[in-house]
Amino acid sequence: MKSRRTFLGEASCAAIGSVPVLSTLLNLTLANHAAAQTLGGNPSRKTLVCVFLSGGCDTFNFLIPRDQPGGYDDYAAARSNLAIPRSSLLPLNFTDAQGRSFGIHPSCPRIAEMFNGMGGDSNKKRLAMVANVGTLIERLPDKTAFENGSVALPKALFSHRDQIEQWQTSVPQGQQVLTGWAGRAADFIHSSYNTEQTAGYYMPMNFSLAGNSTFQIGSSEGQFVITSRGALAFTGSDSSAPTLQAKDQLIRDTVASPLEEHYRNLFHRTHARITANSIERGVEFGSHFNQPGSLNGIDVNTAINAASFPNHPFANNLKAAIRTIAIRPSLKLARQTIFLDFGGWDHHSELLNTQAGMLAVLDQSLHAFQSTLEILGLAQDVVTFTASDFGRTLRSNGQGTDHAWSGNHLVMGGPVSGGQIAGPYPSLAIDGPDDVGRGGRIYPKLSCDEFFCEMLRWFGVSSTNMEGVLPNILHFHDPAASTGPLGIIA
Repeated sequence: MKSRRTFLGEASCAAIGSVPVLSTLLNLTLANHAAAQTLGGNPSRKTLVCVFLSGGCDTFNFLIPRDQPGGYDDYAAARSNLAIPRSSLLPLNFTDAQGRSFGIHPSCPRIAEMFNGMGGDSNKKRLAMVANVGTLIERLPDKTAFENGSVALPKALFSHRDQIEQWQTSVPQGQQVLTGWAGRAADFIHSSYNTEQTAGYYMPMNFSLAGNSTFQIGSSEGQFVITSRGALAFTGSDSSAPTLQAKDQLIRDTVASPLEEHYRNLFHRTHARITANSIERGVEFGSHFNQPGSLNGIDVNTAINAASFPNHPFANNLKAAIRTIAIRPSLKLARQTIFLDFGGWDHHSELLNTQAGMLAVLDQSLHAFQSTLEILGLAQDVVTFTASDFGRTLRSNGQGTDHAWSGNHLVMGGPVSGGQIAGPYPSLAIDGPDDVGRGGRIYPKLSCDEFFCEMLRWFGVSSTNMEGVLPNILHFHDPAASTGPLGIIA
């Protein structure tokens, strides 16, 4: 079973089979921090936000062809009782190279607005769609290559656990990978960009609002787990109750006191230091998170409270994400990733009503999030994207859909060249050229690596380091090329 490298609120070391492994990783971390004092970096601040729709979101009922005859007819025939009426689709102002038009699920008017232009302003297109994307080891040229096995395929396709891991590691070969692509990005760039940090101050660049995830774990850099209310206390509670605060203080005094001399074993001493550092880091983070202050003359908490967030845990986590972004200067971070999970998309038994409600929450929450970033002057340095285990079968199993492969996702933010659909939208005909069987399992023509590389180029990962973050990228794109693989982020 995979070991999670987590002490308190951060994942900080590899699966520990021996003390030398732990010691080596600690030395790598210290080396990265020391390098931060001498390496230059872009002073601008950038945050990459991942919204993981866990369970396998049926995104072919999210981004839907509208052209008729043609795309919509294939869609309606494939989806039968699960098809969204064409008249209900929210039109997107986009036509692809084949002359096809598209619409968004009727529960998502705000996502359609961000695609077409926020507030009706066509110069303020903040959202693009990425179509027909999924896990790939190498490009699959056609359906025949899948059927005859002439191309290496991701292991354990259609498995929740494996596909979640592959989306987060970008290593679909089936190997046991203990690091995620955001974690590996941190290994390369944390010390070179977050140069405001000194040898006496350290804050991770990866923040998770979804507990521990493989996505943000690196070899030398980890993640810092927070909640919608801020940093986790050592007691496992973010409560301000005097009893819990006293307990936290006692544990801090214990692990950081001369009692450490009793820890003769190296591992125990190291564990105590990491725990003490984690606690202090939590205190540091919490003090800024609770009082984020003002940006561009606008109080952060006031702006968040005035936004039209729905009453939902996912929305509360997005509010926390805004606070975490707003306090980057106080945390001495020029680069930062944030991971959120919105679960419950495994709609085997009922799709239409449940998904409509969940998409409405996603729609309202993302719009409120982006609108607040705009108000606070943060829109140009935050990119947000969705991901999920996999797409769903086109054919209904009665009331729901089953596990499939390719899907459609969104990417939004000021740097995004919005109003576009990147990637070749597939044929949705059952047993058609893009269906690899079992009721409409569409194979991806765009790899996750291309999607991730597009964002990582903007984020600051160099072309020379890109293969270290995305091991399969050369099968799909040359990182040294003058343009990104999708061309939708400036």
